[in-house]
Amino acid sequence: MRLRAEASNFKVGQTLKGEVVTDTVVARPLVTIMMMVFFSGLALDIAVPAMVLTVMATLKWLVENWPAANDLPFDQKAETA
Repeated sequence: MRLRAEASNFKVGQTLKGEVVTDTVVARPLVTIMMMVFFSGLALDIAVPAMVLTVMATLKWLVENWPAANDLPFDQKAETA
């Protein structure tokens, strides 16, 4: 009786342990895709703010170190002469 039940379960797509074979075939790629989306979202969550902060720091450095029009050396000499 048990052998017939196991044989019928196997015919409808289940293994002898009771796991459905078709579910593992479909579930593995689906879980893999879900993990890829999740971890790529985490990577973007880190990368986008890092890029924004890098651009902000670069612009701040440029503004602080950009020579002003009146601070040129030849302008200072012309004023003192």
